[in-house]
Amino acid sequence: MGFFDLFKKKRDDVEVATTATAEPTPDVEQSLDEERKELEAGLEKTKEGFFGKLKRAIAGRSTVDADVLDDLEEVLITSDVGVDTTVKIIERIEQRVARDKYLNTDELHSILRDEIASLMEESHRSTRDFGIEVKEGMPYVLMVVGVNGAGKTTTIGKLAAQLTRAGRKVYIGAADTFRAAAIDQLAVWAERAGATMIRQDMGSDPASVAYDTLRSAVANGADVVLIDTAGRLHNKVGLMKELTKIRNVMSKVIPDAPHEVMLVLDGSTGQNAFEQAKQFTEATQVTSLTITKLDGTAKGGVVIGISDKFNIPVRYIGIGEGIDQLKMFDRHEFVRALFGEMK
Repeated sequence: MGFFDLFKKKRDDVEVATTATAEPTPDVEQSLDEERKELEAGLEKTKEGFFGKLKRAIAGRSTVDADVLDDLEEVLITSDVGVDTTVKIIERIEQRVARDKYLNTDELHSILRDEIASLMEESHRSTRDFGIEVKEGMPYVLMVVGVNGAGKTTTIGKLAAQLTRAGRKVYIGAADTFRAAAIDQLAVWAERAGATMIRQDMGSDPASVAYDTLRSAVANGADVVLIDTAGRLHNKVGLMKELTKIRNVMSKVIPDAPHEVMLVLDGSTGQNAFEQAKQFTEATQVTSLTITKLDGTAKGGVVIGISDKFNIPVRYIGIGEGIDQLKMFDRHEFVRALFGEMK
């Protein structure tokens, strides 16, 4: 079973239970309702900020005209959706206006919701499937990258905790050897999660840590290996060399490792997250994203823009400090939380 499948299974079990009978059981209904309420609460600041701006932009308007679209463009950009993605959304709404001849501002809410959902679906359809089947006897290797402070170490800890709770044997490689605090923090998370952590002295070669971690994981029958890396953007060339060396060394133990490279971004940094994504995608082959700290910011629109611009699927979002508040990202539920029930 692939890494993504481990987390997908729980939700699939709920979906099967829901569709297997004519009516969902009370327990299933309650579980789905609680999940949705928690997501809505985590995105409340983004929702309030976006719709507050939208309400002010269309106040007193009766039709969706050029002025409304200009104001909507400003709302999207200031909500950290990003310029390129905003232009796509505005162009699509312009096409709807031209086709339907007359649209009132009451319809703009549902149109905007539909177009954003469609945009995110297209972005994800164009990426490959990440449900990789792990070879028998070989662990799934996930290398985690991102700047210091983005929530990289916390994300690794939460993933490890969820995996071990699901019965998986997890190894963590502390390859961010430039900060003693990072190693110590990871050790705390590993202990809490019941995962095995491999570490070396501060200042050790990160590639050496990764190599030792994989060898130990293979020897001890681990299911998943999570490799932490230094979060320095000292310069693009240095970052590229460091990450490339780690990848090359790991492939000597497991030929196709790493199976996934996850970039962790702090959603509260807004447009700065775009620049970080640009730097890391140029330095290494990023294959998935995690957007953290969405509960404390009104800049959740960054999820839409980054997913679209970089054509990389968002795997998880962080909506709180709790272990279970690192959520598998579902674009339909995300749009539902921001815009209400989809038709």
